[in-house]
Amino acid sequence: MAIANSYPMGTPKSDDLLIGTSVPAVNSDDVATTRNFSMSQVGALVNSVNLGYTSYVALITQAGTAAPTEDPLIQNTTGGVPVWAYASPGVYTVTFPFTFNGEKVIVFVNNGNVSPTANVGWALTGVAGQIRINATGNDVLSRGSLEIRIYA
Repeated sequence: MAIANSYPMGTPKSDDLLIGTSVPAVNSDDVATTRNFSMSQVGALVNSVNLGYTSYVALITQAGTAAPTEDPLIQNTTGGVPVWAYASPGVYTVTFPFTFNGEKVIVFVNNGNVSPTANVGWALTGVAGQIRINATGNDVLSRGSLEIRIYA
């Protein structure tokens, strides 16, 4: 058996792996198994357990008839990569690859640094895992701050 403190210290990266035990559900016939877990998986779990939510945080920019882009992505602990789409002038969707309870989603969004008088809002679309961002028109979002919190 190795002596853990004999290894040099390092700085973890999101893709680094930790060894842990996956414990089966109570009253299950499954057995505990040793598995690798990435630092990003552990971090997302810690955020969802400690904070009660996962989040997607980015500065977003939209131009012409293009879908908004992350400018940059700041944090994504949701466990999925969302897809942005252009729907119509001033209307954009962000779709996550999983469903969530719409009553447990909060979105904070602003237009960024283009027009201080432009209004930006959000709504659920009825499509599983999708949120609609409503702006006053195209070219209104320039490094607009966006945080989507998805509560458990």
